[in-house]
Amino acid sequence: MTGSLVYVSHRGGVAVLMVDNPPVNAFTHQVRVSLLDAINQALADPDVTALVLTAAGKTFMAGSDIREFDFAIKQPHLDVLNATLEGAAKPAIAAIHGTALGGGLEIALACHYRVAASDAKVGLPEVHLGIIPGAGGTQRLPRLIGIERALEMIQSGRHVSANEALKLGVIDEIAAGDLLLAAVTAAEKCVAAATIRRTRELTPPGQVPTSFFADRRAAIAKSHRGFPAPLGAIDAVEASLRPFDEGKAIENEISSRLKATNESKSLRYLFFGEREVARIPDVPKDTPLRDIRRVGVVGAGTMGRGIALSLLAGGYAVVLIETRQDALDRGVAAIDQVLARDVEKRRLSSEAKAARLAKLTPALDLNALANADLVVEAAFEDMAVKKELFARLDRTCRPGAILASNTSTLDLNVIAAATRRPGDVIGTHFFSPAHIMRLLEIVRGDATAKDVVATLMNVAKRINKVGVLSGVCFGFIGNRMFEGYVRESQSMLLEGATPAQIDKALTEFGMAMGPCAVIDLAGVDVSFLTREGNRAHLPPDPAYCLMGDNLHHLGRFGQKTGRGFFRYDGGKAAEDGEVIDLARAEAARLGIAQRRIDDAEIVARCITPLISEAAQILDERIALRAVDIDVVWCTGYGFPRYRGGPLKHADTIGIDAVVSGMAGLAAKLGNAYGYWTPAPLLQRLADTGGSFSAYAPGT
Repeated sequence: MTGSLVYVSHRGGVAVLMVDNPPVNAFTHQVRVSLLDAINQALADPDVTALVLTAAGKTFMAGSDIREFDFAIKQPHLDVLNATLEGAAKPAIAAIHGTALGGGLEIALACHYRVAASDAKVGLPEVHLGIIPGAGGTQRLPRLIGIERALEMIQSGRHVSANEALKLGVIDEIAAGDLLLAAVTAAEKCVAAATIRRTRELTPPGQVPTSFFADRRAAIAKSHRGFPAPLGAIDAVEASLRPFDEGKAIENEISSRLKATNESKSLRYLFFGEREVARIPDVPKDTPLRDIRRVGVVGAGTMGRGIALSLLAGGYAVVLIETRQDALDRGVAAIDQVLARDVEKRRLSSEAKAARLAKLTPALDLNALANADLVVEAAFEDMAVKKELFARLDRTCRPGAILASNTSTLDLNVIAAATRRPGDVIGTHFFSPAHIMRLLEIVRGDATAKDVVATLMNVAKRINKVGVLSGVCFGFIGNRMFEGYVRESQSMLLEGATPAQIDKALTEFGMAMGPCAVIDLAGVDVSFLTREGNRAHLPPDPAYCLMGDNLHHLGRFGQKTGRGFFRYDGGKAAEDGEVIDLARAEAARLGIAQRRIDDAEIVARCITPLISEAAQILDERIALRAVDIDVVWCTGYGFPRYRGGPLKHADTIGIDAVVSGMAGLAAKLGNAYGYWTPAPLLQRLADTGGSFSAYAPGT
């Protein structure tokens, strides 16, 4: 034993080095120190003929400690360990179980032979953090499996199964039984053969077309605009065609450069943020959870069946409720079709599909929910409908059952007051399509019990959602912010911009879709009805979302009617002269002079309201932290991840710049309705030189 992080045992002449750094055996500085010491001791011991590198717990080594990336990484670097292992005169064998990701796979690649458990997975996911594998991954992997396959693995960052890894040549053997025994046996065979295969000495197998790298750069520049890491990966993998040390020097330079980019900093911020949002300060980690096994879903429309699919994927038994048989049949058929497509695309086995459908119980009577542990309603977004339904659920469901509303805007406290158990009521705002979108806003009412909050955060994790807690207000976090974003986009239509220009400017900024296309997708009618529900609280601005209101009155509901802000002929969006003419006529009626609006103004006018409204939400304690807001917008609203979210973006460009930009817009456009008055928190941060990342709620 060389300390509590690395344990050394011996199987005959084979030294077994076991890293034990829970929970994922990350390569912290102390792990690197201890492991290098263990490696050197084993190499210096004349009784040791070979080394086996393995790890304790549920997984192999998970790579570097990402928190170190913002500082000068202390020696020894992982490169030193890899070079020591690879250059050793004694065979080094990696015994991989669980996952070998990032640096974990890189140290395995530096070993001379790799044995994996049958259920192990390997991968180099660094691209998701805006960087490339920096400890030899871009140089060793191509030498084992070829340029094209290595680049695909690195650019996708995907996890590769043991079976695929064996076929590719990433690993050499899948253990038939005991992994450690298989690795020790492999080590003994390597000793007997008296040969050592060093990856750095290999040449990437196969030939690549002359235009391969240029073609890949062109394709990635188009598909990953704003993300520098995939392009950096091409440069690094291309360098694997050089002698190893030359290629490694290029990898080092690219890796260091990418770590310093705002894009990588933003992606790392979100990586930690998606874990931080699960921590609720006033809900202790050890809060007992309610036992959730059987879940009811009320409503078998698009949202309801998406929720049901998510719950089935999480292993829950689901009771799907509708009021009419034909609607129920359509819902069940749609669920079956989605699962069938997953089987066809090999994302799901036929057996898994059958198992999920076996857990689905369709019903027409709320009494079928009498024994449900959790009920999620996906009924029409109308307060009277919600209140009546929750009163019935209160009478029907057993004591202790959690009653959840999928409302996207309505007051959860009013809904909870319709029951005799407000402590059991919570909001679960899924995003459509619910079985695909990762975000789940979990809305805590004034009376919601802490164990209900903890239970729903756990359900979110189980169904592979990012659960973010919100307080009660109209629209909660995401939709409340969306209001200003949409308001400005529609005001600019009246002022002379076109839907296509607005959407293009914002997708060039990095948004997944522009605001006009988003509303057409969600439904112009849905957007209108949401405004109707909040009309009393809207400013008396005659131009406020006027274009959306007019399109609704004309029956142009978006994609579902083939006409909205765009026209949809053959399913493709196209600019519609009728919309432009309507905007021109309405501008003339209101006395609004039309003009040319450049893309920079479009972006500023749409993104700045997001930042200011987010600051107000944070100040009101609707959101717990700035990162919670950023996670909502990056996982649910298509905000570019490489910018980190609206508040991370504000920190990057500077709070002063945001506030001065609002002053400029106020001077240019007028500020009769306070649109360009900074939220108090935003102004305070500008005045004090603060930032959202350092802001502590209540200060």
